[in-house]
Amino acid sequence: MEPLEFHSGKVCPLNRANVDTDQIIPKQFLKRIERTGFGQFLFFHWRFNDDGTERSDFVLNDPDYKGSSILVAGDNFGCGSSREHAPWALADYGFKVIIAPDFADIFYNNALKNGILVIKMDEQQVKSWMQKAVDGLTLDVDLKQQTIQASDGTITSFDITPYQREKLINGWDDIALTLLKEEKIAAYESAN
Repeated sequence: MEPLEFHSGKVCPLNRANVDTDQIIPKQFLKRIERTGFGQFLFFHWRFNDDGTERSDFVLNDPDYKGSSILVAGDNFGCGSSREHAPWALADYGFKVIIAPDFADIFYNNALKNGILVIKMDEQQVKSWMQKAVDGLTLDVDLKQQTIQASDGTITSFDITPYQREKLINGWDDIALTLLKEEKIAAYESAN
C-alpha cells in the first residue's frame, strides 16, 4: 500500500445516495483474485450501455471529470454486500479520496485497509463541493493536518482515528503491520 500523507486532486461529484457495492462493481466481474484491473468495471451499468458504448449522461464519462482522483458522493456510500472488490475498483480507477456524509461500515474499513482515504463530512459541505465541482474544483487533502483546502481557499477539517491515520500515512496494510513485529514473532517461534 502506498503512503498517503497529502493528496491534491480534481473532484468528481457522484450525486447519489445509497450507492451499494453491486453498483460500484457488479457481480459478474468478481471472478478475479488480483486487486488490479477492476477500474474498467467501476459503476459498469451506469457508465455503459448494453452494447458497451459509454453513456454520455454519467459523470465519469464527462470529459470535465476525466482524471479525477477525489470522489464526492451521497449518503450511505458503499452499502450492500461486503465485497472488497469495491475499493479495489475505485482505487484501480484512480480514486485516492472519497468524501461522503456517511459510509457503510464494512466498506469504510475495507477502503481504509486498501489505501483509500474515506472522509465523513457534513452533508451541506458535501453538497457545496458537488455544486462547485461543476465549474471545476480541486481539493488539497492534508492527512497529517486533517484538513481539506478547496481551490477557492476555504479550509475544512475532518476526523479520522489516529490508528487509521498512521496506517495511511505510512502505507501500512495489515500484512505490513504484522511484518513490523517480525523480530518478536521470530523470537516467540524460536522460544516455543
